[in-house]
Parts: sequence; structure tokens; C-alpha cells
Amino acid sequence: MRTFIKQEAFAVARIDQFRFFLGYRFFMTAATLMQSVIVGWHLYTLTNDVLLLGLIGLTEVIPQISISLFAGHFVDKWDRKKIILYTTTLLLLGSAILVTYSIPSLDAYQRFGTFPVFITIFITGLVRGILMPAHTAFMAQLVPRDLLTSAATLSSANWQVAAVAGPAIGGLVYAFSGPMLSYLGVFTFYLVAIILMMRITKIRPVQVTAGSEGILSSIGTGIRYVFRNKVLLGAFTLDMFAVFFGGAVAVLPVFASDILKIGPQGLGMLRACPAIGALFMSTFLMLRPPLNHSGRYLFACVAGFGMCMIVFALSRNFYLSAIALLLSGSFDNVSVVIRQSILQLFTPDEMKGRVAAVNSIFVGSSNELGAFESGVAAKLMGLVPSVVFGGTMTLIVVAAIASSTPLLRKLSLKDI
Repeated sequence: MRTFIKQEAFAVARIDQFRFFLGYRFFMTAATLMQSVIVGWHLYTLTNDVLLLGLIGLTEVIPQISISLFAGHFVDKWDRKKIILYTTTLLLLGSAILVTYSIPSLDAYQRFGTFPVFITIFITGLVRGILMPAHTAFMAQLVPRDLLTSAATLSSANWQVAAVAGPAIGGLVYAFSGPMLSYLGVFTFYLVAIILMMRITKIRPVQVTAGSEGILSSIGTGIRYVFRNKVLLGAFTLDMFAVFFGGAVAVLPVFASDILKIGPQGLGMLRACPAIGALFMSTFLMLRPPLNHSGRYLFACVAGFGMCMIVFALSRNFYLSAIALLLSGSFDNVSVVIRQSILQLFTPDEMKGRVAAVNSIFVGSSNELGAFESGVAAKLMGLVPSVVFGGTMTLIVVAAIASSTPLLRKLSLKDI
């Protein structure tokens, strides 16, 4: 047992400041995904409009894309802990808006329609555009370089636990208590996350390059760095298009309600299934990190993700659908760990904010754009054909990028 604990994969867990960070990420992530499940079901219950579910993603992605590059510049210049604290407080404010909106006596839907909900979604997108580069850069200040791959793996496992707990709790609380208490739970989780972030006090300083470089020039430096690095560019592009076409999260409420007929409890379970699969894969990767033939594993797992989406779309059985989503999460987790390791190892500390900001546009925004694409495609093509189309496009993207980026295809992280 002692030998097991002393493995490199677990050495990073002994850093107390990193544990506080993991706790913060857990509650912040769980709250965000709880809110996503609750908002999706709540709006579909109120409006019965599948296109509106796609508009949620568009409303979130516009501010995220708009602010990400500017956020990356300031993440590399300012105190990263303060940036994370202040922006997480905005998430707390947004959840308070939803709590107020869901109070039955206020009859907010009849008075204001869905406007307050979309205001909160807009705030969430704005904050995500800041937090994605801030989290990536801040982690490098808590963990030594030789433990960054282990930190990325453990961080991914932590995220997956939160992604299991968040949707499941959100769906169950909504089913038994309604939207108001569900949104109140989101508010509480955000509050705990803020308290845990305040506990982090020992932070390794970052060497900030002095000079008169303006914000646009600084942003341009980060963009050029990514586009000149074929490995970074290939990894970011692969995930962006795979998630854009292959994701089906935005239309899960419709599958749960109209096809599988499993209600909000079942929706919470479906939302949790990818994370459960990813959690099992994270545990495996902590013992067997994907250091050898990393590029091959990356492409194979993204292709597996696309196949799972096709199976899910064609399934009419809850258990088969759940298995497809479980496997999709497992495949996706390998991609996440490899991509995050590439970002950390191929980027100097003083540029991590800007490079992570570019990554957030490539990868993070693809989730919301993919949600919009899913809603529009479902409206135009029909629900099932749209998801089959998305999975097929993912397979085409894998083939195209694998043939055009041999450096990424032949990558082994152990050689870096």
C-alpha cells in the first residue's frame, strides 16, 4: 500500500494548496452543471421549445468568446487568485437571480418571460471565458513542473466526480423539490467554492515579462504561439470540431422527455453518465498515464467518442443509451488528459493564461456552439438524424486532422 501511495500519480495529492484548489473546482463545477441541468429542464417545461435549448448554448458562448483572449492577457499580468475569486462571485450573483426567478409567488415567467434566465446564462458565459484560462494558469503555480501531468489527471478525475454529482443532485432535487430549492443548492455550492479558494495562500510567483507591450500585441503573441506550434494547434482543433459536431448534451432533455420518457431524474442520470465513464477512465489513467503513443490514443479515443454518439442517437433503450454515454465519457477523458498535458508542458508559465485563453475558444466555446448546432440541427433535420450526423462528422474530422498533423499523431508525452 505504501508503494501504491508513493506513486507519482498520487504525489501531487499531498500538496495541501492543490487540494484546496481541487475542492474549489469540485464545488464550482458541480454547481455549474447542476445549474445547467436545472435550467434546461425548467425552460423546456415552461416553453416546450427545443430550439430554446440550443439558444442557451449560443447565449453562453458569445460572451465567452468575446472575453477569453482579453482575459488571457490579464491572467498573465494580474493576481490569478483574485481573478478567480471575483469572477466566481459573479456566478454566485447569477445563481441568486435564478433563485429569485423561481420563487412561485413572484410569477416571474409570466412577468418577464425567460429573460432573467438568459441574463444568468450570459453572466455564466462571461465568467467561463475568464475562469478557463485562469484555472489552467493558476494550477501551474501550485504544482511543480514534474507533477503537471499527474495534476492534470487528478484534476480531470476531480472534475468528473463533480460532473457526476452535479447533474445527479440537480435532477433529483428538481424532481422532488422543484426549481427554487434546486437553484438554492447551486447558490450554496458556489458559496462553498469561494470559501475554499480563499484558503489558498501559498502560491508560487510567476515571472512576468516587463515592458510596454500593449494588450492587443500581448494577445497576438499568445495566438501566434499556438498557431506556430503544430502539436498545440492540432490538439485544440481536433477537440473543437469533435465536440462541436459530436456533443448531444443540449438535446438530452428532449431524449429524456420524448424518446426515453424517463423524466428529470432520468435526465440527471443521463447527464451524469459521461462523467461516470470519465471517472473510471481517470482512475485508470492515474495508474497508467497515456505517456506512450499519446497521439495515437488521442485520435482513437475521439473516434470512439463519435461512434458512441451514433449509438446513443439510435438507441430506444435507457440502459443502452446510458452505456453509450458512459463509453463516450471514457473516450473523452483520455482526450482531456492528453490535451491538458500538452498545454501545460508545451507552454511557458508566463504565457499559460494567453495560450489557455486560445484553448478556451477552440475547446470551451465548442461546447456552447455545439449546443446551438444541436438545437438548430434537431429543428431542421429531426432529433435523431441530427445526432447521427454529428457523430459521423466527428469521425470525418478525426480522419482529416490525423492525416494533416503527423507530429501530433506520433506524439509521446514521455519524450517531452
